[in-house]
Amino acid sequence: MSRTRCGAKCRSAEPGPRSHNGGPGSAPHHFVLRCVRGTKASQAKDAKVPNDCRSTEDRIGALEELLNERYSVRAFLPKEVDRATIEHVLTTAQRTASWCNSQPWQVIIASGEAKERFRQLIYKEASGGLGDDYDFTPPREYVGVYLDRRRESGFQLYNTLGIIRGDKMGYAKQALENYNFFGAPHVAIIHTNEPLGIYGAIDCGAYVSNFMLAAQALGLGTIPQAALARHSGLIRRHFNLPDDRRVVCGISFGYADNAHKVNSYRTSRASVADTVTFVET
Repeated sequence: MSRTRCGAKCRSAEPGPRSHNGGPGSAPHHFVLRCVRGTKASQAKDAKVPNDCRSTEDRIGALEELLNERYSVRAFLPKEVDRATIEHVLTTAQRTASWCNSQPWQVIIASGEAKERFRQLIYKEASGGLGDDYDFTPPREYVGVYLDRRRESGFQLYNTLGIIRGDKMGYAKQALENYNFFGAPHVAIIHTNEPLGIYGAIDCGAYVSNFMLAAQALGLGTIPQAALARHSGLIRRHFNLPDDRRVVCGISFGYADNAHKVNSYRTSRASVADTVTFVET
């Protein structure tokens, strides 16, 4: 889809490292993110289009492009992301809608030595079989189509890595990579206020999605991790969080290692017909 620019001062994302497959870590997308209004070059279009100088096709195309390209990155390069780029992701995600505009998310981002100390602690607890103290009850059981989808994505991962079906030790070893943050240089912890209950967590879920899309637009890779929330007690103690904070999940992020085979597969999505019921009479 072509991207129509309006005037000389439409801005796109800053350049980033290129990859062979166009995923996270590749050159950021060249659709327009924002148009600087009021410039001489845009005045004619300003008069006709009061709110935005891009076409509807460009706007939905940008979102579709990000959604179609994003995937859960399970191997990262060690290169750290500069603070300005991280803050750009955070500023963008902060526009997430929330119940009564409560904006319940709080975010901890660990990098450098702080990330490494946290990694060692949580990996030790997880590899020792300890933890299992979710703040929010995890799924009791996967049944029917939900089990089918879970199995499909799981076997895609294991087949890509050459882990044979039924190799429980191989499954467990790969699961522990969650606690190495898959080699990412940064990890974010998303937590909410206990009195807000499940709706605070739902709002945080929307924030996580927007965080990942903003990161994707800036050439970064991400993976949301409920596995980290399995160790909510450790997280609260380590980061000195108050007792009324509830851990929702983590997000490991950085530049994707596009040469690693684990990043070569993509999961499927159900059709609209499988997920939506229209009621008209």
